[in-house]
Amino acid sequence: MRLLGPVCEAVARLLGPHAEVVLHDPQRDAILALWNPISRRRPGDPSLLGELDRVEEVAPGVYGPYEKLLPDGRRLACVSAVVRDEDGKPSAVLCVNLDRTPLDQAAQVLAAFAAPVTPQPQVLFERDWTERINQVIGAFVRERQRPVEQLTRADRLTLLAELDRLGVFSQRRAVPLVARALRVSRSTVYALLAEVRRR
Repeated sequence: MRLLGPVCEAVARLLGPHAEVVLHDPQRDAILALWNPISRRRPGDPSLLGELDRVEEVAPGVYGPYEKLLPDGRRLACVSAVVRDEDGKPSAVLCVNLDRTPLDQAAQVLAAFAAPVTPQPQVLFERDWTERINQVIGAFVRERQRPVEQLTRADRLTLLAELDRLGVFSQRRAVPLVARALRVSRSTVYALLAEVRRR
């Protein structure tokens, strides 16, 4: 934090409010701090970054840009940088997540300035099942062209059935994360999930 905190603050001030900056501790597999949070994560949440040494670099210690999807359907262009200690071990991971919505809305004007997006490095997020939750919910919302708050009961049942089919709810802490993404209570998710499984 002492070394990288000012860097994160500077990037966040330059790109805010359209970019989230996240500093991860790969040793503890936890988020240290966030600036301009847009992904609804918090300090102390698991990073779930996977095996950093197996990810293909586009430059020394740099990965991306790659695409991520939020539960509300927004697309993010993301870059990750791994900072290593004197022994070459990862000591921190700095991620910048740029909300592409303004670029999407003005694509014809800003196409020449939009950062290229390459596929997300799967190994980096191979253990990040929260990413799978965001992808499924985000795609569902975009397909129906309405925010999560306006999903019907039938929509939520369909969505939970798909998440259950993918094995999401076998993960500890999955229900709170799904509830947060759908902006409903945990009890609502449990009740709907029970109905899905009865069917």
